[in-house]
Amino acid sequence: MGHCRPWKALRAYRNLSLCLALGMLLGSPSWAADVLLTASEDNGSVHTFTQELATQRPQDQVRFVPLSQLPPPGQLPSSTRLILLDPQSLDWRLQDPQGPPTLVLRISRLQAEQRLQGSPHPRLSLLWSDPPLDRQLRLIRNVLPQVRRVGVLYSADSQFLLKELRQMAQALDMEIIAEPWDSTSDSRPLQNLLRNSEVLLGLDDPRLYNPKTVKNLLLSTYARQQALIGPNAGFVRAGSLASTYSDQQDWLQTLDNLLDQPPARWPRTLYPAAFKVLSNPQVARSLGLEEIDPQAVARQLSEGEKHP
Repeated sequence: MGHCRPWKALRAYRNLSLCLALGMLLGSPSWAADVLLTASEDNGSVHTFTQELATQRPQDQVRFVPLSQLPPPGQLPSSTRLILLDPQSLDWRLQDPQGPPTLVLRISRLQAEQRLQGSPHPRLSLLWSDPPLDRQLRLIRNVLPQVRRVGVLYSADSQFLLKELRQMAQALDMEIIAEPWDSTSDSRPLQNLLRNSEVLLGLDDPRLYNPKTVKNLLLSTYARQQALIGPNAGFVRAGSLASTYSDQQDWLQTLDNLLDQPPARWPRTLYPAAFKVLSNPQVARSLGLEEIDPQAVARQLSEGEKHP
């Protein structure tokens, strides 16, 4: 038995050394990721968002620095994981081709098209704020299964979305009836579109869907007993029938998942996989529709995306 004691002591020493090494590795701040959030405005909402992300990722150093206090992007450490929270911070980032890998949060397809002109930036990952077009079409199929002709107003800014939208609609046995709306003070394009379609799908185009046009859009669709789907949760509260959307918790979940991955694996573009459905029960009643169960519809749409 005595011959075993040195061997046991050596094994115990090695085990202790291994535990100490692992403890130093896991507990060392030098291994924490530096997650830097920035925006042009320094307000309570961005600090709340930063704090919630920091709570989700206690192993990382998560901080917010106003855009005005940052150096050019190329002067930031390459190990930084940069998160942009508004279009102004994206404009700043695009001024320098160098700089750390960057997640652009809550940017719309239109905002990106205006800035990038369809050319991807190798260090940017764009997380879209507007609802996915195919998800919105499948929402129409779910709540209005008899509908085939989907009306879409577009401007010069959103025209680039039509080809993609038509392909998605064709796969669902739907037809896109598109109408340019160059002057929102002229209601004739809207009225013409409503006459030739069964539902109006709103694109996230601020030129067309804004506080000045909301009354005309909603009264016109009500008058023809047609539903407006989208373009966002705000319009549902104002009087459109329903829309898919991602809230702050969905964004935090998406960021948490991405930050678990090395930046080299970040996708160039991404819609949050987590989302919800918002409906307006009063509008549904006025259109003679059954009340929508948002949780059930969101679950059905999500299952359709996981198992196409």
